[in-house]
Amino acid sequence: MIVLDANILIRAVLGRRVRQLVETYAAQGARFFAPDVAFDDAGKYLPPLLKKRGKLDTDVPRSLEYLRHLVEPIERDLYATFENEARERLRGRDENDWPVLATALGLGCAIWTEDADFFGTGIAVWTTNRIEIFLKAQIKSSESEQE
Repeated sequence: MIVLDANILIRAVLGRRVRQLVETYAAQGARFFAPDVAFDDAGKYLPPLLKKRGKLDTDVPRSLEYLRHLVEPIERDLYATFENEARERLRGRDENDWPVLATALGLGCAIWTEDADFFGTGIAVWTTNRIEIFLKAQIKSSESEQE
């Protein structure tokens, strides 16, 4: 289990590698989560990013809907309990990221992000260049439990 930050959702839409990693490991049983606001943020930031790249943004809703089948959205009422703790751990950084941290605290799992603000918050943080180490271990652990 791992919680994805909005920047990972954006990368899953804009590029191939992140989407491929999510698809591959979801098919093997890895579970991906994101707070509902991460999907909202991705929907907000993707159109200008696509425009900047000279691409149409007409597929943004469809792309995010596809990701919702691979990445389970977590509703605010499930992570709001951890808001104060998450904000405390993020104090002096980008406290607007609290839903991602609160979701990870609530689920007891790591975060996949490219945002350095999560480092030192007491939760394991993985970046795309190292995420396969984590995902392979998750799949291996899951397979061992099933034996």
